[in-house]
Amino acid sequence: MSFQVTILKVLAGHPGGYLSVADLKRAVSILICSGPDWTDRTKRLLARAPGLDIFSQSLVVRDTQGWQITEAGRAVLAAIEDPAASLVAEEVSRAEQPVYSTSAPLLANPVGRRVRKSRRRRRVGRPAA
Repeated sequence: MSFQVTILKVLAGHPGGYLSVADLKRAVSILICSGPDWTDRTKRLLARAPGLDIFSQSLVVRDTQGWQITEAGRAVLAAIEDPAASLVAEEVSRAEQPVYSTSAPLLANPVGRRVRKSRRRRRVGRPAA
C-alpha cells in the first residue's frame, strides 16, 4: 500500500524518526490530500518494493505513545528511493569482504608427493608376470 510508504517517509523526516499517533495522522492526511503528485510518487516507490509490510518486517515499531521508524525501515526507504545507490553500496560491501571457498577442488597430485609409474610394460596377449 502506498499508505505504508507515506508512513515511512513521514517518520523518516522527523527527529529521531518518532511521532505521536495524532501527529502522524495529521502529517499523513496532509500528504495524501495534497493531490495526485504525492500519490503517484508513492505508487512508483511501492512498485520497487512489492511485498512491503512495515509492521511484519519490523520497519516501524509502535507503542502507546506513537510510532518510530527503525534502522531497517530507513534502509528500505533509501533503497526504494534510490535503487541505483543501494546497488552501488551493496557492490562496495561485497568487494570489501574476502571471498573464501570451502568447496575448492582437491589437487589430483598434492605438492611434494610423486606418483611412481610402473616401469614394466604389459604386452598385449601376454599375462602379466
